[in-house]
Amino acid sequence: MLLERKTYVVKERLALAKLTATYDLLDAVSGNPIGIAKEEPPGWAKWLRLVADRHMLPTAVNVYEGTSTTPLLSIQRGFTFLRAKVAVVMGDRTIGHFEAKLMSIGPSFRILDAQGAEIGSVKGDWKGWNFQILAASGEVLGTMTKKWAGLGKELFTAGAYAIEISDTAAGRPDVAALLLAAGLAVDTVYKEKK
Repeated sequence: MLLERKTYVVKERLALAKLTATYDLLDAVSGNPIGIAKEEPPGWAKWLRLVADRHMLPTAVNVYEGTSTTPLLSIQRGFTFLRAKVAVVMGDRTIGHFEAKLMSIGPSFRILDAQGAEIGSVKGDWKGWNFQILAASGEVLGTMTKKWAGLGKELFTAGAYAIEISDTAAGRPDVAALLLAAGLAVDTVYKEKK
């Protein structure tokens, strides 16, 4: 199962001119595909990206396991003006939210549970692509990096990174879903404006 893994390799599919992003989710040992994440905004928002700032428009990133056509997980962002708020939906229930911090020294966003209570954060540096996913207690639940040594260097091009879940967070599907969603949100929702 996709959400029972400790490490995900995420590789963006490159395209010359694109209105949406697609990411392959790869097995960290073999490099074989285990899933796919597709940015699937509403049709009108997709075409409006040609003339408007795309990071302000609604979007969704749907995660599919294997060859399934039903999303296992969805990351949904509405209109954004000052700071992005992103919902993480698994099946038919919202399992959490991400909310960008208005004022922080480094790049950061808060992780909220379904009721809106802060349960953690994502902190890191945008340039080096090194992020930590932290519980509210400060415990490291996972990391995201482009400098991961577990798989051949050929996979780690400009559009690839690894999400690694700590031993204490492994085996908990809701936590794994939030951590995978956090990694995808950094790239598709927060970094896409650059």
